[in-house]
Amino acid sequence: MSVWGKVGGAAAGLFVGGPIGALVGAVAGHFFLDREADPGVTFTIAVVALAGKMARADGVVTETEFDVFRSVFGVPVQEEANIRRIFNLARQDIAGFEHYAGQIAHLFMGNPAMLEDVLDGLFEIAKADGVLHPAEAQFLERVAEIFGFAPGEFRRIRASHFPPELTDPYVIMGISYFADENELKQTYRRLVKENHPDSLMARGVPPEFIKLATDKLAAINNAYDKIRSERGLPP
Repeated sequence: MSVWGKVGGAAAGLFVGGPIGALVGAVAGHFFLDREADPGVTFTIAVVALAGKMARADGVVTETEFDVFRSVFGVPVQEEANIRRIFNLARQDIAGFEHYAGQIAHLFMGNPAMLEDVLDGLFEIAKADGVLHPAEAQFLERVAEIFGFAPGEFRRIRASHFPPELTDPYVIMGISYFADENELKQTYRRLVKENHPDSLMARGVPPEFIKLATDKLAAINNAYDKIRSERGLPP
């Protein structure tokens, strides 16, 4: 069964407790406490819920946000109704978004790569109208803070989605201009490992996210090569 088929099952009542479980329960009429839920389902429902909240962040709710979500995540036609119900329920207001983010942070404690996957999904939804509105940026920055990302890490993630910071290799890698060679290499190796397609598949994220990770990996490689060239460092 695909992850979307499992999401359909979640919408029928099987999912985790807490805010996310309550959301699904409100849609389905009941929910179960299941801390062994499929990580792909957990990831997908989390993005649906937070994307719905963020769609309200700029005060303008349109179908474009859901259309982009459906396109990015490749939602099958037969699962669209379930996903749309969850998305629309979540985007009634932004109240409680910090609780959603907090539960996601707890679910993926010690797994910053998975938390970054969630942020990547939210940024893609924010790009629906081609502009990162101040309210959306504030929303995303707060989510990143709850997830445990330092300001530099948030700038790195944001730069992979919105220019002109894409031109700054230090922002792309999330390091300071004074980082030494050892920090540069360690950061590069960590980012490559976290964004490698094999790592994403092992984390159970939807296959549709592989392309996003591939694009990010290419930007990381280019940034690393540029810094090494500027500093005259060997490969």
